[in-house]
Amino acid sequence: MKSLVDFFEENVQKYADNPYMWEKRDGSYQSTSYKEMQEQVYQFAAGMMTIGVKKGDRLALLAEGRTLWVVAEMGMFYVGAIDVPISIQLNEPADLTFRLKHSGARMVITSSSQLKKIEAIQKELPDLEKIILMDPKDSYGENEIYMGDLMEEGKKLLEKDFDSFRKIYESISPDDIANICYTSGTTADPKGIMLSQRNYTANTEQALSLLTVPQHYKMFLFLPWDHSFAHTCGIFTIMSVGASIAALEMGKTSFETRKNISKNIQELKPELMFSVPTISKNFRNNIESAIRAKGNLTYSLFKTGLKVAYRYNGIAWDKGKGLRALWKPIYSLFDAVIFKKVRQGLGGNMAYFFGGAALLDIELQRFFYAIGIPIYQGYGLTEASPIISANGENAYKMGSSGLIPENLEVKICNEEGDELPLGEKGEIVIRGENVMKGYWKNEEATADTIRDGWLFTGDMGYMDPDGFLYVLGRFKSLLIADDGEKYSPEGIEEAFTDQSEYIDQCLLHNNQDPYTVALVHPNPDALKRYLKGKGLAADSDEGIHACLTLLDNEIRQYRSNGKYGDMFPQRWIPANMGILAEGFTVENKLMNPTMKIIRPKVEEHYSELLEYLYTPESKTAINPKNEEAMRSLLSK
Repeated sequence: MKSLVDFFEENVQKYADNPYMWEKRDGSYQSTSYKEMQEQVYQFAAGMMTIGVKKGDRLALLAEGRTLWVVAEMGMFYVGAIDVPISIQLNEPADLTFRLKHSGARMVITSSSQLKKIEAIQKELPDLEKIILMDPKDSYGENEIYMGDLMEEGKKLLEKDFDSFRKIYESISPDDIANICYTSGTTADPKGIMLSQRNYTANTEQALSLLTVPQHYKMFLFLPWDHSFAHTCGIFTIMSVGASIAALEMGKTSFETRKNISKNIQELKPELMFSVPTISKNFRNNIESAIRAKGNLTYSLFKTGLKVAYRYNGIAWDKGKGLRALWKPIYSLFDAVIFKKVRQGLGGNMAYFFGGAALLDIELQRFFYAIGIPIYQGYGLTEASPIISANGENAYKMGSSGLIPENLEVKICNEEGDELPLGEKGEIVIRGENVMKGYWKNEEATADTIRDGWLFTGDMGYMDPDGFLYVLGRFKSLLIADDGEKYSPEGIEEAFTDQSEYIDQCLLHNNQDPYTVALVHPNPDALKRYLKGKGLAADSDEGIHACLTLLDNEIRQYRSNGKYGDMFPQRWIPANMGILAEGFTVENKLMNPTMKIIRPKVEEHYSELLEYLYTPESKTAINPKNEEAMRSLLSK
């Protein structure tokens, strides 16, 4: 059993001169090697010793992903302190105050752009002793200290008494808590998930039994670093193979930062990135828009190439098998002529995406596999550090969440906790060294979630005969009909958004009601293109009605006589839809920092509209509320 300290030491020895971190400095990406990272980690850890940080202390980390982020966290591990990583997308003062108070954080390590959040709530945090600043200031408050100065003090301590530092880091146990990660808010009350150093090293070993990451790979890690997904699949997995991580260039605004993603991809030309459905769909939309701009002939060739690829690839598990083999030469031609150029838009070196933050519709997976950049969908949750299953290049079945890694047990249970036969749907339950130690200061929730060593995930799924796990969604998200029958909506919602260019976001609702309804946020650009093709004005009644009819028809395709009529049980296809002029975002707090829709908050926010969708007037898509929302959407 390895601690993260043992793990880091071992990998620095093996990969000392390899670049580990890439960060934008002075206008270009510059690297920091494994050995240089170790020196900085040592200096910061020793610096914390000089200000009295000791084993078990909680220190919060609130900063953008960068070299010093890893230095700060690894430094904490070396002295046995516990990192409380906090998302930079957390903007509500009450949410931040809760995490800092509940964890009992003695100090906060923060960047200059996040400092104002701490300053705004400092008076409510009497136990906060120090703020450690990653970036220098002209002057410092009484309880502030610059990280660079602290590292200088650490350097002096190491030169004077390295043995005392070594004695501390050699005493670190694999069972020591590494992180307290707070749940990101799909429920009202955040819980602090305690992950040990061994939880992370075990899950990294498990991940590498399914995923291949060569030493020369560069991962562009632009998703939030505070999440366990970024920890295991990014920071630690990359560290374990001697590969490197690149940080996103921060802009002056969040919009500018998002724009930097495409620019940085071209600069870095990475082999590997994470993805979530929102990001994947944006990439696909950008690809299709760029190809459409080249003219109808190019766009038509691209669409034909996709059809050929879909036939050849199947669901990946059956790629090129049987009669599919006949499509290989034609697919290879399209790949050389079209898809290779498409890949240049993502740097040209991209081997694959790894996704796992939410369910990913199979149509989106087919698209990216066709252009030669597969999305290897996995499944996990923070309580499992987080990986529970994953697809990879050696075993890939689109639509599934992949195989179970080595040294991890999974069973599917009914509501009584009894294991179900293969293929039956139930709760996903797991056991392994990656299972959390429990919830911080919440023994009741811990006892409810971990029983006899088994973690009850709260997610519904089943296993197929080939060993692939299929995740169907959260039990708490279930649609419940008026006769008590239950159904998970995520698959339908993802199908709507991924199979229609006109629907950006969708949420289904049925809480013991006579029928299901949908909240739909359309894609305004796609609708405006549609109206332009029809010669209709976006601000005319005719144009508004045409858009509403179009969206209504998109959903009707899932009715029994429609194109997708056999995909889902008919009773769960929405009878009515409510149009939303504004989408679900992190900023309006209807999405959490990992881009998951917060269902209870959406239902609360749109409670009046949901109530309206069960009135006679809402039976037709062209109704006053939808007209008003559509007019607002198209006027932006």
